[in-house]
Amino acid sequence: MAGERERGGEEQERQEKIGELAGRVMQLARDSIVVNMRFLDAALSRLEAEARGGLGGAASDGGKLYYDPLWLLKKYKEEPGYPVRLYLHVLLHYVFYHSYRYGEKEEEQWDLAADAAVENVILEMGLPMGRLESDEEAKNKLHYLKEDAGALTAERIYRYLKNNAPTPEEKGQWRRLFCRDAHVYWKEQEKLEITLEQWKKISERIKADIKSFSKDKNSSESLEKNLAEATRDRYDYGELLRRFTVMGEDLQVNDDEFDYIYYTYGLSRYGDMPLVEPLEYKDAKKVKEFVIAIDTSASCRGETVKAFVRKTYSILKGTENFFQKINVHIIQCDSDVRNDTKITCQEDFDRFLKEGKLKGFGSTDFRPVFEYVDQLAGKGEFENLKGLIYFTDGYGVYPVRMPVYDTIFVFLDDNGERPEVPPWAIPVVLNEDEIEGMAAGGQES
Repeated sequence: MAGERERGGEEQERQEKIGELAGRVMQLARDSIVVNMRFLDAALSRLEAEARGGLGGAASDGGKLYYDPLWLLKKYKEEPGYPVRLYLHVLLHYVFYHSYRYGEKEEEQWDLAADAAVENVILEMGLPMGRLESDEEAKNKLHYLKEDAGALTAERIYRYLKNNAPTPEEKGQWRRLFCRDAHVYWKEQEKLEITLEQWKKISERIKADIKSFSKDKNSSESLEKNLAEATRDRYDYGELLRRFTVMGEDLQVNDDEFDYIYYTYGLSRYGDMPLVEPLEYKDAKKVKEFVIAIDTSASCRGETVKAFVRKTYSILKGTENFFQKINVHIIQCDSDVRNDTKITCQEDFDRFLKEGKLKGFGSTDFRPVFEYVDQLAGKGEFENLKGLIYFTDGYGVYPVRMPVYDTIFVFLDDNGERPEVPPWAIPVVLNEDEIEGMAAGGQES
């Protein structure tokens, strides 16, 4: 018994020493990041490292970075840069909001995409204290990935993986090169220690701090692109379209103002003669008029344009959204207005998609469309125009004057190089998967 207690005491002492040493290693890793990347100090202050024996690796809930002390020390012995790499890897996941989009994506592919995105940022920083033996192989893999996927944000990589499903062998290679932590806590969003709103504030501060430390050699283009992707405003496109609704009378039974008691009493008392009739008109807030402007410059492809128009129409075409009589103009334009198709019913819309040909394909100038719409309004074409949707790549000349109606500029993809939209306009980014998916949904409905 005494021997067992002695051995137990020795094992406990051993575990305490392992925990203490691992704690020092993680503190050193954290200090190295603070010294070399000052713009990350706010983020680091919200992510504390905490030992958790038996974990067999590392994981994070947004407030703590949990690590197995024995596992960490083995990794540290093999590669001294691993703790820094681990800390930075996990930190960037939260700075880019990867965990908070977990429920929106296919988990396995989003895991791979998120890991590859943060590793690409770290490799671009070129941190000597976080180097690993596999870095050159990882850089080579990311080089070819960038040629196919473009800017290596998690969203773009995820889209690439959806269109180019990796084999089991390729998945194993991705995990070996890019995976540092298990994403087990990402599945339960409500249990994450720090909310998305809190991380948004941290990420916005990092964006501002990067400008202050613009000469910092450890900043990177991919870091800024991933931050831009993470912090850009996201809107519900369907909800934005409902801003175009107006109040008016619609031909339908008004159940809210109909008294069934008098109606049924009349039928029972006088046979087929009810005392009251249901109201045939009901006040409703629906879409009656709006304009879709299509940038037909060379960068906007025909099938994608038609899918976008179909998507927009499918969101609003239901009886709960459209009045029976509508007035929708689909305007094709590049540097000038090339065509205007008036839509008054479902048949007009179907005819446009089937027979309509795109015209233009020159340079882009947004101003002629707004001038043309103003001319239509001046001629009495619209009773109460609520909005204009402009589908474009964003490379054009914007009008200076704010129109009297809401304006949404819809871009096919996020691109930090295009000009900013005017402050009175709402920018919305839709990728091709979203457009095709919602268009398919519209066809089924």
